This record gives sequence, structure tokens and C-alpha cells, in this order.
Amino acid sequence: MRTRLARGVIVLILVCAAGGFGYTLGKGASPAAATPAIPVANIAAPAAGTTRVIYSLDKQQTDKELIALIDAAKKHIYFAIYTFTLPSIADALVAAKRRGVAVYGVVDSGQAASSYSAPIMKQLVSAGIPVVAEKHATGNGIMHIKALVTENAYAIGSYNWTKSATTINDEIIEIGTDSGLRQTYENILKRLYEAYRNNPAPTTVGAAPVLQGSYDYRDAPLHVGEYAAVRGTLLRAYTSKTGTIFLDFCANYKTCPFTGVIFADDAKKFGDLSRFEGTQVTLTGKIRLYEGCAEIILDSPEQLEE
Repeated sequence: MRTRLARGVIVLILVCAAGGFGYTLGKGASPAAATPAIPVANIAAPAAGTTRVIYSLDKQQTDKELIALIDAAKKHIYFAIYTFTLPSIADALVAAKRRGVAVYGVVDSGQAASSYSAPIMKQLVSAGIPVVAEKHATGNGIMHIKALVTENAYAIGSYNWTKSATTINDEIIEIGTDSGLRQTYENILKRLYEAYRNNPAPTTVGAAPVLQGSYDYRDAPLHVGEYAAVRGTLLRAYTSKTGTIFLDFCANYKTCPFTGVIFADDAKKFGDLSRFEGTQVTLTGKIRLYEGCAEIILDSPEQLEE
């Protein structure tokens, strides 16, 4: 479990690196013959036949790059985003809708109902933008894509639409016009939208499912997919090198049937969690399965109680 973010970062870097070599060096060129460079962000929609990869902390203006892409759309916009808290991007999407662009969104059900994302959902839906939330048939998994596609271009990468992702975090986003890639990304977002179209995004804070049960942490794997309360004695709150916090209920986390997870972006909300070590706590949320073990992802302190 500790390796999940490391694996994700490695895969994303390899994908972007491969794409960068392909566009920078061209067919038949040897990667060793040139030094790849990160193009300077220029706050403009991409010209036809171009691709650029933006590193968030070069200019701390990835949000403006995305808004330029939205402002250039004339026919349609499909987006999928895990965490969405920036009003400026929401304003750009609403403005696109008002000028006649068809806008469709897909979000994560848990993130969308949080206190910091629900107001954005309400703004979009009130403007007539249909936004749907993931609802996996197994009750497992999250909607973790961060992508936007217009009729002419696409943007995809690690970048969540948040202030921290714009000004603090190490993030990358690829913006390009390759017709094949653009169509592939659009097809995926359309597929997700159609799959979840009967599950509209929540527009009020805490619009979470009704609690389905309360279980001992050892029984959590039997209730994957349920929105439930899981209790146990917290042995350790471990912070990984990436800033993700793991709430361990067993001496050996590798064989433990259940773990609580707090991602780095949300860690500051919880303060020093060592104060809970040695006490019985209750974690509330959707029980998910990861590599054979049950877990609850916490993004609000209200999900953790003594």
C-alpha cells in the first residue's frame, strides 16, 4: 500500500517522457542525441500540431493554461477531475456554457461531496452543466482521472484543479492537439459520462450515502463497497515520504485486513494524528479494496472519531 503513489508517479513520468521524446525528437531520432527540455508555459491555447508539457512550479500558472484551453473551445468540452476547488476554472466552464459550448463533466463521488468541492459542483449544475459522479458496479474504486478535452485539443496529467496543485505541489500537465490522442481521450471521457449519467454529482456538503453498518476493522473486507463505520485501536499513524498518512491497526500493515488512508493534500486538516495512537477510533467512509486489503480514504477530520 505504501508504494501506490510511487508507482503512479513512475508510470506518469514514463508516459510523459515517452510522449516528450516522440514529439521533440521525431521519428527515427535517438533519445541520446538530444536533451529534452520543458517548454515555457505561455498561457495560450495550443496551436495545431503542437504539444507541450508544463511543470507546475515553473510559473505556478497551470490553472491559467487550462482556462486558455477552455476559452478557446467553440463546440464542446468534456472533463474528468478528481479534486476540483478552483472557482476560476469553474467560472471559465460556466462562461463556455453561456456562449453555447456543450460542457459535460465527470467527478469522483467522494471528493465532489466534500466541503471544498460541493460549492463548485453547485455552481456548475446551476449553470446547466451536467456533471455526473462515478458509481462503480463493484462499489469499489475512485474516479482519479484529471483530463479535459475540447474539439481541438486535450489536457491531461497529474494536475488536480486546486490551489495547492497550482502553487505548491509538483505536478505536470500535457497540452496537445494530436488528433489521435485527442479522440482517444474524448472517447474515454464520453464512455465514463455515459456509464455514470444516472448518478448526478452531489451539490451539497456531506451528500454522502446513508451509513450501512458499523464493523470491527477485522471484518471490513466483508463489506467492501459499503459506506460504513469501521472501528479499532489505532497502533500507528505513519507518514510516508510522499506525505500520505496511513492509519495502521496491526503491527504488520502488510498482513492487516484494513487501513485508513489520508492523501498528502488533505493531511494538514487532521493535525498531529499521533494523539490517537493507542486509542480506539472509528473511521467513516466508503470501504474500498486495494491489493486485497480493505481501506477507507479520509479527506475530512469528521471521518475520524474517538
